[in-house]
Amino acid sequence: MAEPASQQLDTNTPHSARLWNYWLGGKDNFQPDRDAGDAIAGMLPSIVTLAKEDRKFLRRSVEYMVADGGIRQILDIGTGLPTADNTHQVAQQVAPETKVVYVDNDPLVLVHARALLAGTPEGVTSYVEADLNDPASILAAARDTLDFDQPIALTLLGIVHFIREDDRALAVVRELVEALAPGSYLAIAHGCHDINTDEAHRIVDFWNERGTPKIKYRSAAEITAFFDGLRLLEPGVVPCNRWRPDDTTGDEDVNQYCGVAIKE
Repeated sequence: MAEPASQQLDTNTPHSARLWNYWLGGKDNFQPDRDAGDAIAGMLPSIVTLAKEDRKFLRRSVEYMVADGGIRQILDIGTGLPTADNTHQVAQQVAPETKVVYVDNDPLVLVHARALLAGTPEGVTSYVEADLNDPASILAAARDTLDFDQPIALTLLGIVHFIREDDRALAVVRELVEALAPGSYLAIAHGCHDINTDEAHRIVDFWNERGTPKIKYRSAAEITAFFDGLRLLEPGVVPCNRWRPDDTTGDEDVNQYCGVAIKE
């Protein structure tokens, strides 16, 4: 595994978590993040809408998994910087006893998470500094809080597209899912190149030249493959604004697919 993220904090290179925070109206970002965010939004104005629809998908999917799926444990990998409707807030509003483990490899994220993401007295909220490329370490650390003999919701929102090798990305997701008990859920949101294709390619090229970590967008079929072996819930793999929309979602299809599946 790479050296600990705490030794890698770089405020001069745009970082995805801080960029997302900027687009969502947060303050936990630096000038290079804001400059990159403005440049990308200039190439694809809908990117800010995408960020907001991704956050709304988080809320709707977590509400579903906790309220309808009976989930009381969540492993949130790729936490991002705290904004509104964080995973534990959404889950514990439905079921205060829900346990949530946040995982991220950005030390700035973990500093803010520990300071701001306090859970309910009934529930537990904990934080792991680790990289998605090392699922074994994530699982080992998560076992300190979560009971892997019971169902867990695994959320991978806006994170898998940072593993650019297709076989490796599939292997990482499968290793994580294999550790889960029957009745567990997998939720994924992943950048795509088959909506707004020209703009999507320009964004990926721009980001990979200037930002970190590097990114790879995939097609609907490639993203659907991450759910192989699971029962994909309706409406399947769709743009984030199309997954069980409510009166807050927009009509413009965003450049990010999402889906939720159950392990039976």
